[in-house]
Amino acid sequence: MNQHLNTIAQELHIKVEQAAATAALLGDGATVPFISRYRKEATGLLDETQVAAVRDRLGQLAELDKRREAIVASLAERDLLNPELKAALQAVSSMTVLEDIYLPYRPKRRTRSIIAKEKGLEPLARALYAQDNRSVQVETFINPEKEVHTAEDALAGARDIIAEWISEAAATRAELRKLFSREAVVSSVVVKKNEASGAKFRDYFDWQEQVAKAPGHRLLAMFRGENEKVLTLALRPPEDRGLAILQRFHVKAQNEAGRQVTLAVEDSYKRLLAPSLENELRNALKERADREAIRVFAANLRELLLAPPLGQKRVMALDPGFRTGAKLVCLDGQGKLLYFTTIYPTLSEQKSREAGKKVVELCAQYTIEAIAIGNGTAGRETEAFVSGLQLGPGVLVTMVDESGASIYSASEAARAEFPDHDLTVRGAVSIGRRLQDPLAELV
Repeated sequence: MNQHLNTIAQELHIKVEQAAATAALLGDGATVPFISRYRKEATGLLDETQVAAVRDRLGQLAELDKRREAIVASLAERDLLNPELKAALQAVSSMTVLEDIYLPYRPKRRTRSIIAKEKGLEPLARALYAQDNRSVQVETFINPEKEVHTAEDALAGARDIIAEWISEAAATRAELRKLFSREAVVSSVVVKKNEASGAKFRDYFDWQEQVAKAPGHRLLAMFRGENEKVLTLALRPPEDRGLAILQRFHVKAQNEAGRQVTLAVEDSYKRLLAPSLENELRNALKERADREAIRVFAANLRELLLAPPLGQKRVMALDPGFRTGAKLVCLDGQGKLLYFTTIYPTLSEQKSREAGKKVVELCAQYTIEAIAIGNGTAGRETEAFVSGLQLGPGVLVTMVDESGASIYSASEAARAEFPDHDLTVRGAVSIGRRLQDPLAELV
């Protein structure tokens, strides 16, 4: 735990004592709001963001410990654990680095490398990787009984082994991971057979953008398009940049053995490393974009909830629609339903005149002081229609965010309050109450 507290303090730029105090409070069951508000003297004035960051990092490090214990147990059981390997595993504070260290020892399915080893080609692979032509005697590994019929068969198997070694090298993966993070480009193309059904993703039918500069909302849109089988995505840096890194790490000689290692480098990158690191990058980008979206939604919700209430004023609310009309309700100053009907302001000229007459009459009958119009389908058209009516002085006309109103209208709470009305009426009531007091209606 002390090591974790040091790690957290360094990462969050706080004192170890602050991290320790916060961890102790969280361990006792205290919540982030409680600690931030009532235990500032204990945490050294950490705010809610810092307390939440300590909580989240503690959770990540607990998962890391759990995974580390499982890896150590697996290695010990297979008699692969040595003091150096155990020390390396104990020193890491990142799940990614932990998995990189474990990768060469992970139990594998029957890969091309394993098949080549079964054919006795690992010594040849070691000789080639040493890149000393004097130690390479390919012909001695030809063995028809093991389906190694030619020198090229032997070399191909040795390259498969080398390719896997390269893909499992922790330093190689770390360097390539930086390249993917820094220079990867997201490429999106349409799946032709689904082009018509995926019109909403039209902007991404032929799109390229550097990942480091791509905003989260755009990445999430492309991921949705891929999930719906409308788009095909690739997230790769320039291939020559990746190959250059691998060659710098692994190609040491300009001879025949070096040429074989160069071929293994290309195979390792295209077949093993690039797909693996692309998958890692996808997961990291999805997590980053999700966090960004949550921050935006939280800010929007805060603004919505803290909007100044209209107060106890009589309100008419309209839930707009084209073909099905606009659901209209009248509420008293406490939000009680007084009247409901449906009008058709956008259906035809005659229907629009009838709707206008009805709205004016109801405003006078119920002494309406404000009209709330949902901002969904036909919202702008309905607002223009209402704004063009002669409603008299002092009647406020405003658009209201109707997000979630349809969900509320079908909820148990809505049914309990309005058992004799259908969900269209309940939704319009919610829109009107959001104008009267958004905090009371939405929370």
